[in-house]
Amino acid sequence: MGDLIVKFSNWIWDTPMLVLLMGGGFILFVYSGFLPFRKLGHAIKLVQGKYDDQNMPGQISSRQALSAAIAATVGLGNISGVAIAINMGGPGAIFWMWMSAFVGMATKYFSCSLAIMYRGKDSNGEIQGGPMYVIEEGMGKKWKPLAVLFSVAGVLGLLSIFQANQLTTVIRSVLLEPNNLDNGETTKWILGIAMMIIVAGVILGGIKRIALVASRLVPFMVGLYFITVIIILIQYIGNVPDMLSLIITDAFTGESVLGGAVGAVIVIGARRAAFSNEAGIGTAPMVHGASKNNEPVREGLIAMLGPFIDTVVVCTLTALVILLTGVWESTENDGVRLTLSAFEMALPGFGKYLLMIAVLVFALSTMFTYSYYGHKCFNYLFGAKKADYYNYFYLITIVAGAVVSLEVVVSFIDGMYAIMAIPTMISTIYLAPKVKAATKDYFNRMANKS
Repeated sequence: MGDLIVKFSNWIWDTPMLVLLMGGGFILFVYSGFLPFRKLGHAIKLVQGKYDDQNMPGQISSRQALSAAIAATVGLGNISGVAIAINMGGPGAIFWMWMSAFVGMATKYFSCSLAIMYRGKDSNGEIQGGPMYVIEEGMGKKWKPLAVLFSVAGVLGLLSIFQANQLTTVIRSVLLEPNNLDNGETTKWILGIAMMIIVAGVILGGIKRIALVASRLVPFMVGLYFITVIIILIQYIGNVPDMLSLIITDAFTGESVLGGAVGAVIVIGARRAAFSNEAGIGTAPMVHGASKNNEPVREGLIAMLGPFIDTVVVCTLTALVILLTGVWESTENDGVRLTLSAFEMALPGFGKYLLMIAVLVFALSTMFTYSYYGHKCFNYLFGAKKADYYNYFYLITIVAGAVVSLEVVVSFIDGMYAIMAIPTMISTIYLAPKVKAATKDYFNRMANKS
């Protein structure tokens, strides 16, 4: 079963997803008139709350929506995912992660604008957003099978088994193994159950509690990680230009990958970027769709900052630490262990503890937000009355994630992400003209106001 999951994931993430996510994202990027570059300043003003209105329909503010979306995206994809990308694709994979992020900004802009434009109501009459509602409300009932496909893949793919797996690895490597406190499988079970109890305390309180906790945790965790990485970069500051140039040259030569296959480097970069910033997967529209906002364009502009913060800023910082310390060339470690060894080498004695705190906060905040995404998919499929059963299923799988192997976990989640991307990208491209018309109208109104 494990081998089948790995094979399916490798097949779908080769040409099919590259064409859909990178190709589709590039079409949207050009169609928008390069909007992510032109309107970045306006998007930053929006996040600062310049145009917020508490009386709008929805459950949370736009800023909380961005925090919750970033809590789900800025996380282990940036710490473990970058390490996996460098391990498999060499430094050049980072360049293709950047390219994915720029086209991903356009994808997020369109998909999150549509999430406000075409909101639906669940069986309780509560306003909801997300690709399944965009498909049903925007494209019509005949497209409903696509909405169901998205929701089924979401229920399975938005489990936090990867986070549970990597958090268990970090706690064992940093705290337990050095002090001879690790008891192998038993320890994994104990850590899994402990994580399940912590997550239960937050997620059983619904989206408002999740958004509140995320909007407090996210700035703290990004800040802590940022400061630690900057301290490391200062130590190696003279080598930074060389490393940036290595990322760019390796992207086109693929020398660090077996056989020098540039195609392989692009695939690895795109795959890890999608896992990290989730542009085109359809998760962010679910949380942005719950925002107190009736300006679709405004929500789209706020949402498009996600891939920029996530991939261009945070992933690059992690990549530089791994490359500058040289651990990527000299170690057998994979995933989060590779990043741990880089932090320990750069900041002996306490680097690994700082990373452990960052991983702890990253992983938990992602676990909180993912539960909301899966809950929404379950709500769509089975109705609001039964949706809370999903939380119990979700909590049990955290324990499973702590115990199983990394390769199967990554491949299963990647495979489900790919299936979610199909309905998301089809609906986003199909309805893109509606967003284009709304964009023109919005900026005309803004110009008249000023």
